[in-house]
Amino acid sequence: MGFYDERILPHIIDCTCSVGQVMKLRSQVVPRASGTVLEVGMGSGINLEFYNPETVSLVYGLEPSEGMRRKALPNLSRSPVTVEWLDLPGEKIPLQDESVDTVLLTFTLCTIPDWHAALQQMKRVLRPGGELLFLEHGQAPDATVRKWQHRITPAWKKIAGGCHLNRPIAELIRETGFEITELENLYMPKAPRFAGYIYKGRAERPG
Repeated sequence: MGFYDERILPHIIDCTCSVGQVMKLRSQVVPRASGTVLEVGMGSGINLEFYNPETVSLVYGLEPSEGMRRKALPNLSRSPVTVEWLDLPGEKIPLQDESVDTVLLTFTLCTIPDWHAALQQMKRVLRPGGELLFLEHGQAPDATVRKWQHRITPAWKKIAGGCHLNRPIAELIRETGFEITELENLYMPKAPRFAGYIYKGRAERPG
């Protein structure tokens, strides 16, 4: 990775992903994690404050960016739960089969180059009946918004760490064999509609 990706982009992502409305959504999803957790795309550790140490025994933080791991140090020092870094991409999760109870995805699936391989890996390491908790932005239902998402994404992903504005998140999760048991969609208040259509929910790995 170059200077922009390692030294500048982590600060931009940290700022945009920790504004008030985003943090409110995170606070509704992260506390539901339990047992051994795999957080894919931990970034700067924004979610750490929301984990419940009474229900979470360990968090594996998968984050390939050295810049993001460096940015996470202050949050790690205040973490209420034990964290173990995994520094490989989402397509290469270095954990054994059926070894985690919860997988957490927050504003991550939009950036993973091979989303299908990554979701297959998440399903592999999740125990049968385990939970995939997700909070993502993606393809909007309104034709006008979708049109702009498709137009903007090629340039957007070059400056936003590979972020795709137009991925149909729920469809991708289902396509990989997960069963979505809860799903809420909304436009995030005060966010541009092309970047603020939210998928928030829960999926299970069938037993």
